[in-house]
Amino acid sequence: MADDAMRAELERLRAENEALKARQTRELRLKISEKGAVSLYGIRRFPVTFYADEWERILGMQDEIRGFIREHDSELKRR
Repeated sequence: MADDAMRAELERLRAENEALKARQTRELRLKISEKGAVSLYGIRRFPVTFYADEWERILGMQDEIRGFIREHDSELKRR
């Protein structure tokens, strides 16, 4: 019986592990940090955090960023 219980527990843990892996590809979300910055979750293990004015500067140069990526596409790696 202990062997059956261990197999059942192993299967439960495998299912839980798969559920956690699937959640890693979750959607992007935004939160306000403790210091009043904007944190973007879902890209990496840790959030990407900038203050509002920094986000505005980054977003203001989106065309330049897209152009840079297009120009250097052969040099860039993707996940």
